[in-house]
Amino acid sequence: MPWLTSDDVSRWESGRHFDAHSRLGAHPRRGGTWFAVWAPHAESVAVIGDFNSWDAGVNPLTWVGAGLWEVYVRGARINHHYKYRIQRGSYVVDKTDPYARRLEAPVENGSPLAGLSSMVTYSTYKWGDSDWMATRKGPASMGEPVSIYEVHLGSWRRDIGSGGEFPGYRDIAAPLADHVLDMGFTHVELMPVQEHPYYPSWGYQVVGYYAPTHRYGTPDDFRYFVDYLHSRGIGVLLDWVPAHFATDPQGLSYFDGSPLYEYTDPVMRHHPDWGTLVFDYSKPGVRNFLVSNAAYWLDEFHIDGLRFDAVASMLYRDYSRDNWTPNMFGGRENLEAISLLKETNEEAFGRFGNVMMIAEESTAYPGVSAPTYNNGLGFLYKWNMGWMHDTLEFMRQDPINRKFHFNSLTFPLVYAYSEHYALTLSHDEVVHGKGSLWNKMPGDAWQKAANLRLMFGHMWGHPGKKLLFMGSELGQIREWAHDRELDWNLADDPLHAGVRDWVRELNRLYHTEPVLWNEDEGGFQWIDLSDWQNCVVSYRRVSGHHPELAFVLNFTPVPRVGYGVHLPEGEWELVLTSDDVAYGGSGYGLNVGDKVTSEVMVQASDQDAATPASAASGAEEPAARPLALLDLPPLGVIVFKQVRAAK
Repeated sequence: MPWLTSDDVSRWESGRHFDAHSRLGAHPRRGGTWFAVWAPHAESVAVIGDFNSWDAGVNPLTWVGAGLWEVYVRGARINHHYKYRIQRGSYVVDKTDPYARRLEAPVENGSPLAGLSSMVTYSTYKWGDSDWMATRKGPASMGEPVSIYEVHLGSWRRDIGSGGEFPGYRDIAAPLADHVLDMGFTHVELMPVQEHPYYPSWGYQVVGYYAPTHRYGTPDDFRYFVDYLHSRGIGVLLDWVPAHFATDPQGLSYFDGSPLYEYTDPVMRHHPDWGTLVFDYSKPGVRNFLVSNAAYWLDEFHIDGLRFDAVASMLYRDYSRDNWTPNMFGGRENLEAISLLKETNEEAFGRFGNVMMIAEESTAYPGVSAPTYNNGLGFLYKWNMGWMHDTLEFMRQDPINRKFHFNSLTFPLVYAYSEHYALTLSHDEVVHGKGSLWNKMPGDAWQKAANLRLMFGHMWGHPGKKLLFMGSELGQIREWAHDRELDWNLADDPLHAGVRDWVRELNRLYHTEPVLWNEDEGGFQWIDLSDWQNCVVSYRRVSGHHPELAFVLNFTPVPRVGYGVHLPEGEWELVLTSDDVAYGGSGYGLNVGDKVTSEVMVQASDQDAATPASAASGAEEPAARPLALLDLPPLGVIVFKQVRAAK
């Protein structure tokens, strides 16, 4: 009996074969293996491997239709290596299987056979995370704390494992989980683990879309890694790269003697920024490949969500290009890519429900995190790249000049509720000569640490989920590099240990105060954003059912004595101060647990005199507004919780 049915061919032609990985690739059956591949322009295809002495004349594939080929090879079994011999005229090349579940080290260019554990019994791994999978948060996470630790597995720690160059998936699971839980993060997000020959690409130039990289172990080792983190209550998100792919000749490029996975149009084929090839989303086989791949990671490896890399480059045909080909209507939007993004998200939520689909999207494209039935792209969250850019632009200024850049601090609140955002301080900001977050901060070491604590305090106070790249919690001094581990010895320095402890405390506050999860537009309210002269802002996080919090931030190294802040009337308790000596601060002003009272001043003139913001702006304050007089620490953020409202 043939392996590929007429239904397979029909679904393939329509671009709706979203479990293509269950039919294409290598599938062991009854003492042999079925092989199937898409190569519509090839004149002949053969499978070569350990089972036939790599002789292309032994096992030719048969044309099935719609560009699909298949063959059954008796004796081909698990852990045999194989490739496809593709011939078109004088073009003859050996290619790795696009659907290979495992790849050898690049020098060997082979692919051991392995079956899908959901289809056949060839994966030996037994999952133990059924409770986690049944209760994990997907869309429901919008009403929960989400704090993500972004990780590059090969450079997080090198001093663990069995002595190899890289720690294994199994080696890293326990120490990573310990650190994540100690710091209070809810999820890890892995930079791509899909197979990539060029290690300095960090995984963003993929060859093996269906294969966890060999560098850290086997596919079952990766299953163990995910399962273990789930057993500790940690979600696992995975970076996914549907925008472009590596040019390595053994991979997808020019696969069947023609531009198959990439654009046929030479103007659109190459990505000018990354030297890669761009997927042609108009081809049904490409759509089948990508949507199936997203489903594969969510299904086979119990991944809790995918973060789509470089979405902006998919949305616009002129992205980073001087020359480009418009769409059928003459516009710049990539209509086929937009359709693919929607289909992928619909398939993910339709099949798995409680997952997170996240877009790294840097433009103002509307509705990225809106459902597709409302003409959105269907993502759950969008990275807030604007917040990251503007906040770092503000913080890198010398404090004496920050008043001239105040709009960079306050403007992100104009659009904070236009999408479901995740605030990110990601790997993108600590590479390619940009320097570490620590070295973006002005001043001496004490001021750098204080500025970093201040920025993190604002990040956790601002609406949106949180993502922090590994090492930032240590105040990493050196720019991140993929070929060395983080500078863990920095934790021996009190300033760096203080940054770490501050991030831990911010996550603790985030978990315990529901007002910080309030993603409604009324959940954030400015108290005062007008005191640009003194570089002080204050705001409230509110909810109708929980005590509210107030954040007061002083972005200068000048302490403010008796600074008037219009907190709502009542009693307020200091719950956090970034200037605490425990975090390396100066200990100025109130201590955690101290209480202040906000009350109406009898004389308006007294109130005005006590309020620097009022004097600076020339505004006339109404006499009836309650006021609290606070001592603001230098380069610090203080957080109050309302413990008694006015009667």
